[in-house]
Amino acid sequence: MKSMLRVVGLIGMSSAACMVNAQDATFTTRQLTPEMAMQAAQAALASCRRAGYQVSVAVADRSGTTQVLLRDRFGGAHTVRAAMDKAWTAASFRLSTAALAEETQANKPMSGIRQLPQVAAFGGGLPIDAGGSTLGGIGVSGAPGGEADAACAQAGIAAIRDAIEFQ
Repeated sequence: MKSMLRVVGLIGMSSAACMVNAQDATFTTRQLTPEMAMQAAQAALASCRRAGYQVSVAVADRSGTTQVLLRDRFGGAHTVRAAMDKAWTAASFRLSTAALAEETQANKPMSGIRQLPQVAAFGGGLPIDAGGSTLGGIGVSGAPGGEADAACAQAGIAAIRDAIEFQ
């Protein structure tokens, strides 16, 4: 009988815990509007153009889904997929693709991550962070090297920084 009371008591405590957690069953997230995503992409593209680079730029939402994709007139065909994958990777892993490249080199504990589909472990993708959370990612491809791609991506983020920080 005592063990039966313990079980009933535990079930009652579990039910109470579930009721307390029920109010935490949903949460609110911040997302980039299509207009903000477009503004970031256009600023990144303009930055690369000023430097003489023909690129593709992708902006993904926090789940990695592409919101905006721009390809300049002479951006190579391969730059479209690369920009999308860089944006997806930056949003998904919530760090720059250059940092991911460093952490996933051969013989490192996370090297297997490079085998996942869509993972871009080379420079040019940055997370878009504001107010302590990741809102998405931006990827640029086509400049001469990951550092130049990342500089254009950073220009895209800088163009929307004030708007996303204070909302």
